[in-house]
Amino acid sequence: MSTTTASFLLLLLLSWWSLVITASPLQVGYPSSISLTSRSSNSRKVPPLGFYDPRDHGGNWLTVLNNTFPAGLGEPINVILLGTSDSAVLIDQQVDGGLRNYFLSIGFAGECLGQHSGSDQAANLGDGRGYQNETAVMRWNYGDPALGTCKETVLGGNHFRYWAQTGSEANSGAVFMAASYELPEKFSHDIVVNGYNLGRDWLIGNATAQSTLIPTTSLTNATTYSGQTSYGGYVYQSDVQYLSGYLVNGSDGINHYLSVGVNGTNAVDGLVALLNVKLLTTPSGSPKPSSSCVAFFSFLGG
Repeated sequence: MSTTTASFLLLLLLSWWSLVITASPLQVGYPSSISLTSRSSNSRKVPPLGFYDPRDHGGNWLTVLNNTFPAGLGEPINVILLGTSDSAVLIDQQVDGGLRNYFLSIGFAGECLGQHSGSDQAANLGDGRGYQNETAVMRWNYGDPALGTCKETVLGGNHFRYWAQTGSEANSGAVFMAASYELPEKFSHDIVVNGYNLGRDWLIGNATAQSTLIPTTSLTNATTYSGQTSYGGYVYQSDVQYLSGYLVNGSDGINHYLSVGVNGTNAVDGLVALLNVKLLTTPSGSPKPSSSCVAFFSFLGG
């Protein structure tokens, strides 16, 4: 057994014992409660598209990572939960149908036993705050919201980082995500072939409750999907539209470009999935007032 694997297993055992004493299952593995918005929702100014192009104020559609080779590589921001989504969904909490509850409805939960795994990435969303570290990493939970992300950490799977566009220069409230599909821990969590596009589409497939895989190679600008998901008595409607013209269609500047784009293919296809989410029903069964649409896409595996 390698030193890295042994250390990881020891961390799991220690963390599990602590959680057995102090936490209920639904508290396991979620990031601490924080607000995605630095100002009141009344100060948000959401453009018709549901987000501001980060490039308009010096931002970028690629994240920034440390210690890449060559230096300066990043990962694509390829999913946006739009600021036109219901306001409840834009609050980073599990209660009251918030963002984390929505993530649970599409099969993603916080990191294994609350322990951060992997390097932080930063993103500049062009909202006046410069580069900000990820809010959190959400991982495919393999059907177990409490402990399933431990399996993803070891075996690999779908995951994403996210940031909110809430600065004074572009306060849309939109949630920007960098999704990908990674290899097991023993392979240093490298990204699988075509893993950025697949990670995006399998996330969207789960969000829109698709019964078959989204055909990644057939997607075009303005492709749409819709569907409903639920968790904890909250029902969400997700409507997705793919859009080109923002993210680069190529391999330049992309992390893991040699392994993700092979046989002459690009590491990313240039499409961003725009996700508009509406909270349809609360646990009491009372419909929520309609304020905006939803959009998501889903895959039935991690």
